[in-house]
Amino acid sequence: MADKELKALHQALVNTVNKGDYASASKGLSSLKIALLQRDALIPSPTTPPATLLLARDILEIGALTSIHQTDDAAFSRYYSQLQPFYEDSRLSTPKTASVNRSKITGLHLLLLLSRNDIADFHTTLENLEAPEDDPFIKHPIMLERWLMEGSYDKVWNATKSSQVPSEEYAHFSQVLVGTIRNEIASCWEKAYASLPISNAKNLIFLDSEGAVIQFAKEKHWEVKDGRIYFPVEETEKEALASGTIIENSIGYAHELETIV
Repeated sequence: MADKELKALHQALVNTVNKGDYASASKGLSSLKIALLQRDALIPSPTTPPATLLLARDILEIGALTSIHQTDDAAFSRYYSQLQPFYEDSRLSTPKTASVNRSKITGLHLLLLLSRNDIADFHTTLENLEAPEDDPFIKHPIMLERWLMEGSYDKVWNATKSSQVPSEEYAHFSQVLVGTIRNEIASCWEKAYASLPISNAKNLIFLDSEGAVIQFAKEKHWEVKDGRIYFPVEETEKEALASGTIIENSIGYAHELETIV
């Protein structure tokens, strides 16, 4: 059995997370990782008791999920890497010891890769999974990646709404992904148009109000006047790239909303 001190620390962490106090949980995790290191359990070892390894895995999984609630992507990536030896350990892969959070954390890792546009690592991760589309946590990022490749940004937008994500943690990376799409569309606007009405831009980049569009335009250093956004690009560039895939899909979405420029 894992020693009483470690079990007590683990239970305190669980109680803190159940209260939604992720700031305190983050602090508690530092002490727990030191405790795991002292017990040769931060990395699976043949001499470490399986019960201690199970606690260690659960602590690291809580750390991964806590880091998302703390919007700390770098910490999540570190926890994901630390968890891989535990997931590959045969002692922790039996029906009784298998992790119930593995697919969720793997799916979140896939979402993070999408938000970074790291498609190569995304597919490498998928290749190491068995029947990924049978798991809702994995299927979600798979579908998002397919729609991104198609340029079906309206489908991505709909899938990132809170009612569509597999768990609340997915909402964080989903919003980061929407931000990435928004910036990609905006970049193409600069090349394809001289200007756009603010009312149309709102729908095309999935913002809730014209005020949000104006704020977005200011961040991009675009000129806003008389209800339009003006882009500082050359006319030859607009003509050359006006038929780009992203713009075509954006206009297609605008047609569906009956807000054609």
